[in-house]
Amino acid sequence: MAIPKRTERSRTLILDAAVLAFREAGFAETSVEEIAMRAGLTRKTVYNLFGSKEEIALQLIARVEAGDAIYRARMEANEDVFVLLERVFLDSAGWCLANPSLAKLALAPAERPSLEPRPDRPSFQRLVRDLLVLGQQQGVIRKDDDPNFMSLVLLGIYGQAMLTALSSGRFSEDEIRHLIRIVVEGIGERR
Repeated sequence: MAIPKRTERSRTLILDAAVLAFREAGFAETSVEEIAMRAGLTRKTVYNLFGSKEEIALQLIARVEAGDAIYRARMEANEDVFVLLERVFLDSAGWCLANPSLAKLALAPAERPSLEPRPDRPSFQRLVRDLLVLGQQQGVIRKDDDPNFMSLVLLGIYGQAMLTALSSGRFSEDEIRHLIRIVVEGIGERR
């Protein structure tokens, strides 16, 4: 096993220290100095590796988004898309509740999301879009609409539900299942 370079070890120490500091004090109340102290590094080292506290937070969010291999393996096995959607959103909700200050940044980004997921990094939007494509292939998600657009609709509703849950501190698995059912079935009365 190769030993990671000093720079990578320092980046990992910083990210690990930052996630703990953000959980304890929140994003706004955590300083770069606090992150450096927890990592056992100097403030200068932190700034040499990350341009800002915001960049550290974005790297933490990207680190979570990059962990979608388990879901992709289940997609390859052609598992039921609704079971997978529930699992993905339940796992995301658990992460959001454990990391509220980072979740607020991820759920209400400064830049408006685009119809196509960003090609330069893993993204939750891409995972959800790919799940909807699987659902189209399985014949349970409508094929007459763009999965990119449908993923933005689903994520917009989910994001608002999670921001509400974060402000109230309450959330249940049944609420995720309810949210998915409402999105899939729609809000209109069936004729």
